Amino acid sequence: MQQGIVIHAPQDLRIQELETGELQPGQLKVKIKAGGICGSDLHYYRHGGFGTVRIKEPMVLGHEVSGVVAETGSAINDIAPGTRISVSPSLPCGRCKYCQEGKQNHCLDMRFYGSAMRTPHVQGAFRQEIVIERSQAHIVTDNVSDGEAAMAEPLAVALHAVRRAGSLLGKRVLVTGCGPIGALTVIAARRAGAVQIVVTDVARMPLEAALKVGADQAIDVGQQPDALAAFTKDKGSFDVLFEVSGNEQALRGALDALRPGAVIVQVGLGGDINFPANLLVGKELEWRGAFRFHEEFALAVELMNKGLVDVKPLISATYPFAQSVEAFEIAGDRSKMMKVQLSFS
Repeated sequence: MQQGIVIHAPQDLRIQELETGELQPGQLKVKIKAGGICGSDLHYYRHGGFGTVRIKEPMVLGHEVSGVVAETGSAINDIAPGTRISVSPSLPCGRCKYCQEGKQNHCLDMRFYGSAMRTPHVQGAFRQEIVIERSQAHIVTDNVSDGEAAMAEPLAVALHAVRRAGSLLGKRVLVTGCGPIGALTVIAARRAGAVQIVVTDVARMPLEAALKVGADQAIDVGQQPDALAAFTKDKGSFDVLFEVSGNEQALRGALDALRPGAVIVQVGLGGDINFPANLLVGKELEWRGAFRFHEEFALAVELMNKGLVDVKPLISATYPFAQSVEAFEIAGDRSKMMKVQLSFS
């Protein structure tokens, strides 16, 4: 038996004993080292879910994790015990029509760690030990810390969003919302060739973090609500908008700063949004969604392994998993924290 972090109801987070499960020939037994608290984890903790998704049974939280291989199944010969890995929380079926079309993030039978979208719920990875499929394990190099390795999942989300935008080479980019995903989008957009990146938010600390990871300019639209007006001359300045806040006001406030033909990538979720169709038509804008990731997870790990991106400035604090309630409480404070992680060592 080992311990994990289980949500039972809003504000009812418990550390309890869990069974690891039997190791199958094509699987790995992994000792979890680090785990990052995501926005969806916070929604489960605070509200018992989000949108129409609600917890119907106790569920282990967590999907941003790294660890070390403890044991390999009898059919595994390409990875050894002791290997440090980042664990992809995504397990598409590989059989449905979307998997066959290469759209695994839209799998009809997706099993994604720590998700109450299906019943029984898919149990998460905030636990001391877990059995995973070999395909979920991505080897990390010695220069990548356990905490950095646990950032592969949110970085993959940002990389997928950037891929959805098309070529960013020489483009001018606006990012609205500078939480962890917004800041990681700054990193991904810069690697993709963006020449100018401006970020907006209503909190000082996320804006400062975005500057640390490469943003050229940070605007507090809470203090300067008209600051984007400087970018509206001659029908707009930005080629691409990454809307990461999920806030209708942030989206609509950015539209006048977009050039004709600009691409909007909607990353943030905030419910229904009223969108001015006349502006969409008049500027020939393209509004695209970005949902999760697939092959971008391996890319995220490779970029970190090669030292081509630095996610360390976004890790604000690490708590022992025994202090998970304290960690979840502080993780939602945007005036103090970007990414809060848990240690399972």
